[in-house]
Amino acid sequence: MAEDFIDRTQTFSFDTAQALDMHQILVLVYDALKEKGYNPISQIVGYILSEDPTYITTHNNARSLIRRVDRDELLKAMVRTYLGD
Repeated sequence: MAEDFIDRTQTFSFDTAQALDMHQILVLVYDALKEKGYNPISQIVGYILSEDPTYITTHNNARSLIRRVDRDELLKAMVRTYLGD
């Protein structure tokens, strides 16, 4: 029976957790922008290019949420996803 017991170590990847968090934040920001009648893709791109938070609505705390995401890390994640890496 002791042979059936396998010591399984949980692993934690900061990159994976951070990517999930970024994804969740982007979805929330996207939804908030859409609810307010904005073109979410254009607004998010405007924010990424300029780092001007006024591209993001304050609706549902979206502006505060997007500011928690590092733009460089967001761009890296987007390029990785786009290229399938």
